[in-house]
Amino acid sequence: MSQNPVVIGVDSSTQSTKAAFTDAATGRLLAVGRAPHRVTGEGGARETDPEVWWNALREAVAAGLKESGVDPSAVTGIAVAGQQHGLVVLDRTGRPLRPALLWNDTRSAPQAAALTEALGGPDAWTARTGSVPVASMTASKWQWLRENDPAIAEAAAAVRLPHDFLTERLAGTAATDPGDASGTCWYSTATGAYDPELLALLGLDAALLPAVAPTGATRVGSLTAGSAAELGLPAGIAVAAGTGDNMSAAVGLGLGGAGLLDHPVLSLGTSGTVFAATRTRPGSAALSGFAAADGTYLPLGCTLNCTLAVDKVAELLRLDREDAVPGGEAVLLPYLDGERTPDLPTASGLLTGLRHDTTPQQLLGAAYEGAAVTVLRALDEVLRACGLDPTDPEVASRPLRLVGGGAQGRMWVETVRRLSGRQLIVPESGELVALGAAALAAGAATGEDPVAVATSWKAGHGPELPPVERDMETWERVNSILDRAAPSLLT
Repeated sequence: MSQNPVVIGVDSSTQSTKAAFTDAATGRLLAVGRAPHRVTGEGGARETDPEVWWNALREAVAAGLKESGVDPSAVTGIAVAGQQHGLVVLDRTGRPLRPALLWNDTRSAPQAAALTEALGGPDAWTARTGSVPVASMTASKWQWLRENDPAIAEAAAAVRLPHDFLTERLAGTAATDPGDASGTCWYSTATGAYDPELLALLGLDAALLPAVAPTGATRVGSLTAGSAAELGLPAGIAVAAGTGDNMSAAVGLGLGGAGLLDHPVLSLGTSGTVFAATRTRPGSAALSGFAAADGTYLPLGCTLNCTLAVDKVAELLRLDREDAVPGGEAVLLPYLDGERTPDLPTASGLLTGLRHDTTPQQLLGAAYEGAAVTVLRALDEVLRACGLDPTDPEVASRPLRLVGGGAQGRMWVETVRRLSGRQLIVPESGELVALGAAALAAGAATGEDPVAVATSWKAGHGPELPPVERDMETWERVNSILDRAAPSLLT
């Protein structure tokens, strides 16, 4: 049993909740309680009843207490990191009026396009919010709700993001942070506040929104007696503002003002995500120009087709996912679900360069290469958003931190290594979102900077792989096909 104070970092994702019981002094994971979520919807609809998240949080905390053997009196703080962009509408008692629209609900794509046009195009949005409305953004979902269920929109007494909803249940306080708020497209990263003109465009009363705390580690309240009883924790412990999952992962890696700035991270999951913490406010329409949880910024690029798309190609070829070799002359762009970066929402996959001697293993390798080149191109855009030149030797020599499920796969690691030419660091912790939230909880409990806390925990440390000579021949071949094919052959 830990003699040190314990903090709980909650990772409330699309599919599950994790509660990481963490030694506040050392960052050692004492236990991770887990509970699943249920996502419903067909076609483009993806919804979850927010009460499912609260029940899962209760179950995950109970499981973590049991597994860790921690005395509840040792717990000093809790913070929630949640899936970004989801729309939660509540009545006057704080109960959901309908299931939440999740980030991957695509029904609001027409509303996103109309909103983009209404303000004067992508650049106008980027100048204000750092991002352009797409179907995932909360503003698009709110507009969809107004048009498709106006009675619910009119009845809403509160509008929240998923992590805000849980934080309010914990502390009884309506609060959010700049990081998660910056994914709404009604918060301005230029002013650090809700944008009155955008709220007017959306017909959204600012009184329905939570207050924006200075950082994700700001103590916004204390655990209420009612929630403490439900969770089996002491009433009065610190509740942090919390943040979005991407921002929390950055904290967990030690990215931010008190840690690493302008150092890139690549996450290999169902989608491919690249980001870096920077003091430069991002302004690229090709990226999401988020705020970070600690007062810096978090430019982020996201590709839709990463590990799941490559696994599908392996399935079609009846190969194990690791049974691959470099693609040779073959180029396979595995845009099986459309693509977000580059912006090709109706794209399909493209295969070219076949020869008589092309093997199935090469085709699978070509799928890896197509996905990796796509996300590495987004990485270059992130570096430019940080005010850096990706071709500068000093910038190119900065190590690339590789996280996500794909980072555990040999072929993914070797493909990224070969096509980036960078030193790779593969952090050993698989719970970076939850650990980032734990650092926010520690910050709320003690007043310490959460990035400094996470840096002292060394959660971002792991094996270091030296750079290899960059495979420019494959890089240029895939880029040439992508540039020539988009959008004529891809859509």
